Amino acid sequence: MWLTEPVTTLKGIGKEAAASLENLGVRTVGDLVMMFPYRHEDNRLKDLAETPHEERVTIEGRVESEPSVFFSGKNRSRLQIRLLAGRHLVKAVFFNQHYLKNRLTPGMTITVTGKWDRGRQTINVSSFKEGPKQAGEDFEPVYSLKGGMHQKTIRRYIRSALDAVAGDLPDPMPADLLEKYKLPGIAEALEGMHFPRDAEHVKHARRRFVYEEFLGYQLKMQAIKKVRKETGKGTELHYDLEKLRAFIDSLPFELTGAQKRVVNELCAELKEPVRMNRLLQGDVGSGKTAVAAIALYATVTAGAQGALMAPTEILAEQHAQTLADWLEPFGVRMALLSGSTKAKARRIILEKLAEGEIDLVIGTHALIQPDVVFRKLGLVITDEQHRFGVEQRRVLKEKGEDPDVLFMTATPIPRTLAITAFGEMDVSILDEMPAGRQPIETYWTKREALTAVLKRMGRELQEGRQAYVICPLIEESDKLDVQNAVDMYEQIRQYFGGRFNVGLMHGRLHPDDKEAVMREFSEGGLHVLVSTTVVEVGVNVPNASFMVISDAERFGLAQLHQLRGRVGRGAHKSYCVLLADPKTEIGKERMQSMTETNDGFRLAEKDLELRGPGDFFGKKQSGMPDFKVADPVHDYRALNTARLDAEQLIASEAFWNGTEYETLRTMIEQSGALSDERID
Repeated sequence: MWLTEPVTTLKGIGKEAAASLENLGVRTVGDLVMMFPYRHEDNRLKDLAETPHEERVTIEGRVESEPSVFFSGKNRSRLQIRLLAGRHLVKAVFFNQHYLKNRLTPGMTITVTGKWDRGRQTINVSSFKEGPKQAGEDFEPVYSLKGGMHQKTIRRYIRSALDAVAGDLPDPMPADLLEKYKLPGIAEALEGMHFPRDAEHVKHARRRFVYEEFLGYQLKMQAIKKVRKETGKGTELHYDLEKLRAFIDSLPFELTGAQKRVVNELCAELKEPVRMNRLLQGDVGSGKTAVAAIALYATVTAGAQGALMAPTEILAEQHAQTLADWLEPFGVRMALLSGSTKAKARRIILEKLAEGEIDLVIGTHALIQPDVVFRKLGLVITDEQHRFGVEQRRVLKEKGEDPDVLFMTATPIPRTLAITAFGEMDVSILDEMPAGRQPIETYWTKREALTAVLKRMGRELQEGRQAYVICPLIEESDKLDVQNAVDMYEQIRQYFGGRFNVGLMHGRLHPDDKEAVMREFSEGGLHVLVSTTVVEVGVNVPNASFMVISDAERFGLAQLHQLRGRVGRGAHKSYCVLLADPKTEIGKERMQSMTETNDGFRLAEKDLELRGPGDFFGKKQSGMPDFKVADPVHDYRALNTARLDAEQLIASEAFWNGTEYETLRTMIEQSGALSDERID
């Protein structure tokens, strides 16, 4: 039987069962055998003397008493028996299963699983079977089900499917890799996932599928890189090295070692006839803008145009001001294009862009309007790339003939995730901070200490500094006991009694009002800005030296670090106070981590460890693949091994010609990775 056959070809699966399976995304026999459990219950028999209180346990014993049944309320019952398990005489309690009274008779042997109440010497039974435990029942698969489907039913269907395809299972993994890593073949591995003999069987089956998933994904990523290089699409930018060195020497600071390394990577790639597709990661304050300026100036000296797209007008304006200070003395002709640009000015900018009379344009989404035309676009830089959709980034890229593309992000992404989510990109990392930048002192205190914190803030304001106060919600919520921005705004206004100007910003404000509030704060008109997380990215107010984050336990570490990075951008010593009352040990550990380091990459690794990749990136905006078995965090070594193997395979003749790799090649072809029409 072929894996592509519908499930109805299996004995015992009719139209109704097939509809239930389709609700689980299962349509074919192959779907069924590859529907892996999300965990395995450990049903090995344990000695109750060594079992902790309230732990799940499986025991085998002899019924020593007639069942007693007690009823309470409508259709609620409790059945209990005495059970002799080894040397322990315990009480076994079955809830709402009074119908078992005639089945459980003294002298019979049963196997029960449930929660152990050590004090009462009672096991609250969740499942049981008549007779002693059989071989092969130590590890029971548990599947993610819905729509009334039962675990026993899905196991029966999977058993039927595995029996039907026995001896007819093509293995997508080549024999040399299975041998290299001592991995089981497909049939043995499927048995281990669904019907394991023991713990080792589960372990080796999982190892095989973890590696297979990672290898498949990394092969697609490496194939995309290969196609990009072989198609030769791209612009060779032969920049003027002497002019570039003079520009770098003119910058008001010495480049860090990390900046020099990344600049060399970018400049080498600009000269190649292959389009750059690179992600530049750098912690807040690591100097990404300077690197971008050097790459843009190199592009201009090569006779091409550059574009930098930012997610907000105020960030675009800040970039434009900084780049103008550095680049205009070198004759670079610049323009700022945003939604606020007046019609007449916009028309002039568009004409000059099309004629090549503007070398560099900085802007927002306004850059991707249909009437924006470049004469020769050589380099596209997208700042805070995750704030833009794939389609928006694609449109900007298509403004030129295969321009080089650089994505920048201040969100430190652990290497674990970078090689997964951005596997088809080259990654550059700024992992060194400029000399003289003072670390932000971070403190964690309880919410009731707000008055003392405001007193400390007042001293900073008195010295001419400014402050942020960040809250997780806009208005009061009945569901979450969290301080909201509106109440906090009123509380702070009352506390300072008119001595300082306090502003309020949140996501429900009209974009124009948001920009106005942020502008007033950045220009010094507001002393304190109470805000939700809309200030997380890009805002540069060097005079802000104090930040309070209310209900800090509601945020992830990566987000807390991003928020904290809004202060400490000037010459003044800066402080961040976390107001938090975490209820869990993990919550306390996260707050403690924030006080111990200013290293965004260390915090990102910690955040990943505590929260997992899905929560780290947020819902589906990252490009993270959905693996059935593999976990990029816990299986990091396998991920790295698969990446290295994929690189070697894609580069080898044997992979493209050998029959043993045919299934893997087909998978790559079906994914579209070999098409040069991909946009990201």
